[in-house]
Amino acid sequence: MKKMLIGLISDTHIPDRARELPEKVIEAFENVELIIHAGDLTSPKVIEELENIAPVMAVQGNMDRVNGIDLPKAKVIEAEGLRIGVVHGEVYPRADTDQLLYLAKQLDVDILVSGHSHQPKIEQKGGVLLVNPGSPIVPRLADRTVMLLEVNNKEVDVEIVKIGAPVCSALDFDQYKRD
Repeated sequence: MKKMLIGLISDTHIPDRARELPEKVIEAFENVELIIHAGDLTSPKVIEELENIAPVMAVQGNMDRVNGIDLPKAKVIEAEGLRIGVVHGEVYPRADTDQLLYLAKQLDVDILVSGHSHQPKIEQKGGVLLVNPGSPIVPRLADRTVMLLEVNNKEVDVEIVKIGAPVCSALDFDQYKRD
């Protein structure tokens, strides 16, 4: 078996929150063999742009449904002997790992990639690796991020790649600056 490098991305919200993918996303994914998008693209243009780098596998997020983008709700692939599932991760409370684990068990996967929370997370739970790449455009109280997932003979390494500074419009302190 050889190793496989996969780029993970979610919640790009283009064009409603940004015009295009940040250049640092393209740089982060330059050596990947596959890109997994965990939903909320909000425009199919995102898939086209990412396909210039590597093949793309994407699932439908809640905002994709709103925008009429027809993608599967879940997908499963095999990579170097491991099963990787992808869902948007619409669970409540948001990012609840018990419910994400339940989805992973339903899909019978070793790794579950999800989005929706806009916060990066890597957690081992119940024999499943739960990963969320966060958002490179609109993070929630977190850095702008994507992830690199390396599978090497059933060994897994996940790296959070910081794309930019944290952003939260609710915390725009500039509007409160004193003279």
